[in-house]
Amino acid sequence: MIDFRYHLVSIVAIFLALSVGIVLGTTLLEDPVIKASELAVNQFREGNNELREQVETLQKREAANDAFVVGDTPRLVQDALTGKRVVIVEAPGAVTAVREAAQQVLEEAGATVTGRVTLAERYVDPAQVGFVDKLAVGAKAPETVFAAEDTAYDKAAEVLAGAIVTTDPGQAGEEHPAGAGILDAFQRGGLITVTDTPARRADLALVIAPAEAYTGDDAAQQARALVTLTLGLDEAGQGAVLAGTQTAAATGGVITAIRDDAAFTEKISTVDTADMPAGRVVVVYALREQLTGLAGQYGIGPGVSGIEPSATPTPTAATATSGG
Repeated sequence: MIDFRYHLVSIVAIFLALSVGIVLGTTLLEDPVIKASELAVNQFREGNNELREQVETLQKREAANDAFVVGDTPRLVQDALTGKRVVIVEAPGAVTAVREAAQQVLEEAGATVTGRVTLAERYVDPAQVGFVDKLAVGAKAPETVFAAEDTAYDKAAEVLAGAIVTTDPGQAGEEHPAGAGILDAFQRGGLITVTDTPARRADLALVIAPAEAYTGDDAAQQARALVTLTLGLDEAGQGAVLAGTQTAAATGGVITAIRDDAAFTEKISTVDTADMPAGRVVVVYALREQLTGLAGQYGIGPGVSGIEPSATPTPTAATATSGG
């Protein structure tokens, strides 16, 4: 029989063998494993340092470029819009700083900013379509006749645009007979707020896009409401530009909604770099181009036709009286 001593010797032998194996394994593998780990860590550290240096270099270059453009902006836009009147329409959720900077550059270009119409969230709320329709019908000028197929936003765009822009240079700066009443009705209805005197009609319109793209089931309808208004401003005046940031040129963005439809890109210009000093200069150039009857999609996002418009001719009397 196998006695207890045999069991004890066997167990001791097993543990001794395990111990020897662990010691030998650790001794044999220690140096290669540690060295490989140290090498990988050093490579990652060096890679991160290189990327950090690249980012810092790019940030410095961008800051230098921005500083150069800011300093040169008055010269770059000098007299580009002299004698023209521009109304700013601010979409719900637009960035105030983007709008303020754009307005400053417009004024440096010689334009007169007549005022601002800020749309409320209620304007693009799908649940308020019936109310928008009713208000547009009730506030319209006596001579306005809607087409049978017009949607609520078609009607609202036609009514609002007629109150703040005009195709007739001789009427620029003058109020439409029903203009003040129209703006008052939309303001009392909680669809807009008015700053300064947009009722003194402008030649051109600059629409500031929302900071974020629309999402969810109603995204397309909400974007379409703003696109329709921009189109209405273009047709009622001498041109319109929709300006925003890269988010507005993303899926669900208002700029994307325009760029995805050839019928809109033929009329409305877009700029997706309005948060950049160079982009604000492009906004001025795009508005000037609209006066010639041309349109383009500018910036760095999908669907652009270039960073900026190519050289455009000076607007003639013929092109200056028609929409962009």
